[in-house]
Amino acid sequence: MLGDASPATCRSYGYDLLRWFRVLWALDVGWEQVTEAEAVALVGWLRHARNPQRQRRRPGSHPAGSVNPQTGKQTLRPGYSASTIAHNLTVVHGFYGFHMSFGSGPVLNPVPENRARRAALSHRSPLEVRAEFRRGRLRPKVPVRQPRAIPDQQWNELFEQMGCARDRALLSCYVTSGARASELLGVELGDIDWTKGQLWVISKGTRARQPVPASPEALAHLAAYLDDAGLPVDGVPIWRTRRGDPRPLTYWATRRIIQRATEKLGTNWTLHDLRHTAATRMARDPELTLVEVQTILRHAHISTTNLYTVVGLDDLIDKLAAHYSRPAQPVSWPTQYAADDIEAVFGAGK
Repeated sequence: MLGDASPATCRSYGYDLLRWFRVLWALDVGWEQVTEAEAVALVGWLRHARNPQRQRRRPGSHPAGSVNPQTGKQTLRPGYSASTIAHNLTVVHGFYGFHMSFGSGPVLNPVPENRARRAALSHRSPLEVRAEFRRGRLRPKVPVRQPRAIPDQQWNELFEQMGCARDRALLSCYVTSGARASELLGVELGDIDWTKGQLWVISKGTRARQPVPASPEALAHLAAYLDDAGLPVDGVPIWRTRRGDPRPLTYWATRRIIQRATEKLGTNWTLHDLRHTAATRMARDPELTLVEVQTILRHAHISTTNLYTVVGLDDLIDKLAAHYSRPAQPVSWPTQYAADDIEAVFGAGK
């Protein structure tokens, strides 16, 4: 907190430390006497334990780790993901690095440090080729997941499930602005620029007040919502609950709006997929350059924006169907080449 970190970051670090201390309590080892053996126990348990949040109690739901046949997205695995294990190791390593600077804790950090990775990620010239490095001990292999956008047909079906003006305005603003979930939920009445068609949000990373675009259709839905729910007072977000006394809409309540709609449709789209959808639509627009899309999405590096230009197999279904239906074309050669020369170079029957 003193380092001006986000409260959400401190919260996630606190839960990882709680998991680490629970392992130490089970092994009856004090935090000052730990060695690499306790870190091995933590990683081994995380790789084999079942995550209680992955339990599917609703009848008819897809089992954990399966692929949804409609969306092609894999549901979360029953255990802990590789990114969770890597994050937990990073937190424990930082925790003991902090205490070692004050002369407390064990002499050696229980989480092995990868010096080659630290050297490769150090400051270097942009013209230099990034050095390759091996994973450190205990570090899992974290797969690179490509973002998936909601197809137009499934987007229309999802939008039809929104039963009130608030939810329709929310989805329209998400899919046209590309804002993150927490950013859009903090928008107040003074953050809406109706003339320029933009919203002012507090960026997640820099926490600077920055504008994001909003389509005329999204602003029309937003105006209908404000006309129906009334204008909020100053200093209160525009997104409010509909039951009981009006309260600011939280992330978990917004997430539940999407979950109820996807449960009816049998899909597994998430709230963050709305940002992926907006980014993919912008990145594939020939009238928008990749640098312009990076500016809209507020990515620090253009390599992150470049992920949305990758074409998946699902996007090529129509082209592949046309390819398979076309008959094979016979091979023809320009008339200025002699048949004997073609046979000598390419062989008979080529």
